[in-house]
Amino acid sequence: MRTIHTDEIIRNVKEMCIEANVHLSDDMEQAIRNAKEKETGTLGKQILGQLCENMDIAASEQIPICQDTGMAVLFVKVGQDVHIEGMNITDAINEGVRQGYKEGYLRKSVVADPLLRENTKDNTPAIIHYDIVPGDQLEILIAPKGFGSENMSKVFMLKPADGAEGVKNAVIEAVKDAGPNACPPIVVGVGVGGDFEKAAILAKKALTRNTTEGSSLPHIKEMEQELLERINKLGIGPGGLGGATTALAVNIETYPTHIAGLPVAVNMCCHVNRHVKRVL
Repeated sequence: MRTIHTDEIIRNVKEMCIEANVHLSDDMEQAIRNAKEKETGTLGKQILGQLCENMDIAASEQIPICQDTGMAVLFVKVGQDVHIEGMNITDAINEGVRQGYKEGYLRKSVVADPLLRENTKDNTPAIIHYDIVPGDQLEILIAPKGFGSENMSKVFMLKPADGAEGVKNAVIEAVKDAGPNACPPIVVGVGVGGDFEKAAILAKKALTRNTTEGSSLPHIKEMEQELLERINKLGIGPGGLGGATTALAVNIETYPTHIAGLPVAVNMCCHVNRHVKRVL
C-alpha cells in the first residue's frame, strides 16, 4: 500500500491546468506545423501560419493558446494499492482546478446550473472519469475542452447491420455538419461500441491519443486513415475558409457492445487539442 497526500494531487492538477492551456503536446504542435508545409491552398497556408505564430507567442509569453480555456475534463486511473490521504480525491482535484485557473489567469467558463447560468467563478466543478487499475500509482490526464468544438459533438445509435460503412458515414456527416464551427483544423475523436454514454466517453478519450499513433487494431487503423483522407477532401479547410487541411487526425477507440446495437459517438476538438498526463 502506497500513500499519496491530496496536497500533491492539488499541486499537480494546478500545474497541469496551466501547462495544458499554454503548451500543446509535441505531436499536436508538429501536426500543425506539418500541415502548414503541406497545405496547398494559399489562404489555408496563411491561416496555419498564423496558428503556428500563435503557438509560439503563447509559449514565449506564457499565455493561453486560446481564449476559451475550456471546461476541465480529467481521466484518473487510481491504483488499487494506493491510499489517498487528506481530503476527498474529487474535492482535491477540483481544488487543483480552482487554483490553476486562478493563478494561471485562465478564463472561468463554468456555470453552476445549466439553466440559471450563474458562473462559478473558478471553473469548477471539473468532469472527472475514474478507473480503478492494478498497481500503486495515480495517473492523471487532464484535457481542458473548449465548447466551440464540443457543441459539434454527435451520438448515433446505429443498427448492427449498418456496419463499418455506417460508422464511417456517421463520422463524415458529423464533420460536414460542423463545418467551420469546430474551428478546423480539427482532431476527430470517435467512440464505437459500449452503450450510449460509453461511446461518448471513448470519443472524448480518443482525442488525447497521440496523433502519430494509429489504433492497435488493423481494421480500425485502416478506418482512421480512410476517414482522414475523406474528411480532408471535403474542402472545409483551416478556419473553414477552404483548403486541404480540415482534420489533423482521426482517432477511434472501441469497446464491446450489445448484440442489438452499434453506438457511435463523434467528439471533435479544434487545433487547440490540449492534454497533459502525469503519474504520481
